[in-house]
Amino acid sequence: MIEQDVTLQEAPRELPVTSLWTRSLIAGAFAGLTVDFSLYPLDTIKTRLQSNLTSTSKHASSTVLARHTLQGTLRSMYAGLPSALLGSMPSAASFFVVYDGVKRSLIDPTTTQPSPHQAYAHMLASSLGEIAACAIRVPTEVVKQRAQAGLFGGSALLALQDILGLRKTDGYATMVRELYRGGGVTIMREIPFTITQFSLWEYFKASYSDRQHRLAGRHEGQVTAAESAVFGSVAGAIAAGFTTPLDVLKTRIMLARKEAGNATAGSSSSSSSSARAGPARVLQQIWRDEGAAGLFRGFVPRVGWISTGGAIFLGTYQYVWNLLGPEES
Repeated sequence: MIEQDVTLQEAPRELPVTSLWTRSLIAGAFAGLTVDFSLYPLDTIKTRLQSNLTSTSKHASSTVLARHTLQGTLRSMYAGLPSALLGSMPSAASFFVVYDGVKRSLIDPTTTQPSPHQAYAHMLASSLGEIAACAIRVPTEVVKQRAQAGLFGGSALLALQDILGLRKTDGYATMVRELYRGGGVTIMREIPFTITQFSLWEYFKASYSDRQHRLAGRHEGQVTAAESAVFGSVAGAIAAGFTTPLDVLKTRIMLARKEAGNATAGSSSSSSSSARAGPARVLQQIWRDEGAAGLFRGFVPRVGWISTGGAIFLGTYQYVWNLLGPEES
């Protein structure tokens, strides 16, 4: 009779796959919405620093650009927010559904100590998850960044209408290409960033949890939301720092078409010639005009944004994950 009671008590600890997907979906959606809304002004500053729309001078300093940004109204700091919110929940949810699903299929859930096999599994899972998320995020990112840069009066709706209008003049294929403008370089940026961030995050969590299990008798694999937030912040800062050049490249490509249309008369020729340039040519242009410093525009707000965002994003995810049910055994 006692053995039957023990069995009944322990059985609910093993969650089915569908439950895992549901938890990943809900926790990821809440995490994406929370971080995008709370840190949006810092993202706007980063975008405007990286674009060359805020000054007619190609060699304007980051200080001038930052001052120009900070003098904007509260409304301008949240330009493009509807587009960001529209994509944040589904893209974050799709990332974690794929990430947790792949991770579950490759890693024994009873294994809590970090290992090389786990590190490779986290790399693969995060890469596949990011590709799934980018399919949703890139179009909303294009619209958001054009509004953030001050184009179309900072209206995400007008920025979207401009792109959708291409179907009448250039066809649906051109419209789709414009919606996914910079999609390739976005994936080029996100995969190394995500591999670094999530591999470090998982390693920090596993190592600390194992240490707490040995020293304090905590349940194996248990991590609090606060601990997850700290680990996410550190991992995000490291990943953000060395992927800043790819982020600058992505921003320039996404804004390239409209930069040509808003160029001054004296620079319209060079801007128009680079409007459809690929990543290699845009990279060469940045290096020629601005040097190495141009590749690290917005470094401080990017690292600060993602460090803080990593704490909010992964802390919120862990909190909702823990809230929805017990840790799997």
